[in-house]
Formats: sequence, C-alpha cells, structure tokens
Amino acid sequence: MFQLTATPPNGLADEPVHIRVTGLPPAQMVTLKASLKDEKGNLFQSKAFYRANEAGEVDLERAPALGGDYVGVHAMGLFWSLKPEKAFRRLLKRDVINNPFKVTLDLYDSVCLQDSTTAQPRASQMVQRWFLGPGVQRKQIREGRVRGALFIPPGEGPFPGIIDLFGSIGGLVEFRASLLATHGFAVLALAYFAYEDLPDKLLELDLEYFEEAANFLLAHPKIQRPGIGVISVSKGAEIGLAMACYLKQVVATVCISGSNAILEIPLRYRDLLVTPMRFDWECIQIHVSGAVRLRSGNRDSRNEMNQQSVLPVEKAQGCILFIVGENDECLNTRAYAEQAMDQLKSHGRSSGKMLVYPGAGHLIEPPYAPLCFASWSPALPRPVLWGGDPVAHAAAQEHSWREIQKFFRQHFSGTGIKYS
Repeated sequence: MFQLTATPPNGLADEPVHIRVTGLPPAQMVTLKASLKDEKGNLFQSKAFYRANEAGEVDLERAPALGGDYVGVHAMGLFWSLKPEKAFRRLLKRDVINNPFKVTLDLYDSVCLQDSTTAQPRASQMVQRWFLGPGVQRKQIREGRVRGALFIPPGEGPFPGIIDLFGSIGGLVEFRASLLATHGFAVLALAYFAYEDLPDKLLELDLEYFEEAANFLLAHPKIQRPGIGVISVSKGAEIGLAMACYLKQVVATVCISGSNAILEIPLRYRDLLVTPMRFDWECIQIHVSGAVRLRSGNRDSRNEMNQQSVLPVEKAQGCILFIVGENDECLNTRAYAEQAMDQLKSHGRSSGKMLVYPGAGHLIEPPYAPLCFASWSPALPRPVLWGGDPVAHAAAQEHSWREIQKFFRQHFSGTGIKYS
C-alpha cells in the first residue's frame, strides 16, 4: 500500500516539510510532483525522480533525487524548484491573512518525463503554507501620508520595530513582514508607490515620507525605543541605505541586492537633492529568454564622475548588513556592497557586514521560495533577468533568513523579543 506523508501538513512558509513515501517495492522508481496555483490562478510545478531503498521507502531528507528539476539530497527541493507554467511569472503571496499557498504533492510509480492528464497518482497529499502565525495582528495603516500594513506579534511587547521595503514591483507586499512578525518583530510593510493614493509611478524618492513612517512606528505603544530597523531589497535597499545614512531613527539596516548609490530616480530630503547615477542603456543585453540583463548597463559607482550619486554610508549611525548574490543579473550588488564597506572602513567604522552568496540571484527571499530567474517588471516593457542557480539560491535563502533574524536580535535589546 503506497503511502505519501508530508509533515507538518499545515505550517509556516519558512518551515521545512518532511516528505516520505512508504510501501513501495524495493528499488521502485517513482516520480514526486509538486504543484500550486497562485492567487491569480497561475500554475507552478516541479518534479523529481527517486528510487526506493531496500525497505521500499523514499525519505527526502536522506534519498537523492536522480533526475527531474534537481539532483541530490534536497529535502525541500520540490518547493524551491517550482517553476511557472507561463514564462516570466513570479510566485508572490499577496493575501497573507485568509489563504495559505496550497501545495499538492503527487506520487507516480514510474519516471514521468511528460505531464499527462490521464496518468493518475498512486498517492497525493496537500500541504498548506501559511505566512502568518497564530496571534499575529495585522492593521491597515493610513496615517498622514503613510500607507502600509503593520504586523504586531502576540504578547505585551514592546517589540523591535522594523520597516519592510520592496523594490520596483510597487504596491504593498506583506509576506516577509508577516513572517518576521511571526518570529517576534513588529513590522510595517510600507508601500511607497502604485498603491492607493500614493504616486502611480516612482519619479522621485522623497525621504521625508520614509522618515514619517519611521516616526509613526516609533510612536506606536508596542514598539521598542529608541530606534527602528529596516529590511529592504532591490530599489527598496537603495532607500533603506539612504534611511540609514540620513535618519537618526534607523539603528539597524538589512540591504538585500541593493546599490550604494542613487540609481535612475533622484532622492530628495529637505534641502538635499541627490542626483541619480544612470544606467548605460546602450549597453543593456538581451538574454536568450528575451529578458533584459540590466547588470550589463550598470555604471561604476567608484568612478569620479558618479560620486554625486553615492550615498554617505559613513554617516550611518546604526549597523548595516549587506546581502548579495554573485549571480545577480540585475545589479552588480557585490561591487556596490564592497564599496559601501570600504567607505565605512576608511572612516574607521566597523558597523558593516557583508554576506556574499555564490550562485544566488537578485531576488533573495525567505526560505523555500522558488527561484524567480526572470519576471515582468512594471518599470520596463520587457521581462527583467534576476539570475541565480536554483540549488545555490535556495541555500542562500535559508542561510540569509537565519542571519537576518540574528542581526536584528543582536541590535535590539529588551524583553520584547520572542526567540524562536
């Protein structure tokens, strides 16, 4: 009797799932498939081929995949190797409150090279992946100009406060904030364009808007004072680094796949105007997939001609963690982070740390999220190449997620932190 188990069947999206098959004939070849549909009905699928051991078992924590979407021992490979049925779709959780991602695991007793509508699985199991833990509260924020969603952990607090910023995707993206709140941080997922009454397009970065958000967060009765943290990615990481440089409220900043200079769009803060460093659009390359490789048009932020765009990282009062993937095809993030680290060192500052992940791409997300190699971006008429090797990228996401939480815990003191 074939039996497929996935434990836990109902858990958080950043928790591992133990997948095991029993009741097989010894040495039986099987195919394990995973599939899910996102909130827009887009299908994502993965598969791997395994051979049962002498006891008729396949345990993904010990058994190597022999083929399929990955090879070797990868307990969560079916999750991080999920690929869109339609090209350039990114798996993105929008509603973190009401519905989990529902992943269907199917077992077939042969090697299935092609997807067939007639072949029936010998066993199936549904796994629910939630982005919000028990007791975490979500509050819609419309205070002054500030627009977003605030996630507060259960308990009295006070809790370390963090602002979460995404990049050129725009809108309000909450899945990372809700997961961090589940681990004991109070997190404001902050929108800054293409949401409600905010500007439709990003024509200027107004740092006073982000200062208003920081002050709002610090004024909340459940937020630990005197400072806040920022977690940020891509264009958001550029903003996050600017906040670290100019806002005294920011004491700990995580910059994922960002630049140390203002790019393409000017930044304004009170009387200060930072003019942007522009892409070399004539150097932009087109990948064989049709996606644009923006990295080929990156300018050198060390060039004397571009110094007016470089952020004064040495002025940051708090600590900064730079997270970069060496296979980032959007930005030369390693070079940017290295220059920022050099800026700190040249001023006698030891407040920066850099994590470099070989093989990781641009979109480094919480663990087990599938690699998005390329996807449509609202800012461009073509898809954008993000890069990344699936195995290396998955390892980077697992490690960096632990390091991010450790970094914030080290830089916030008090009893409000829930260690998990």
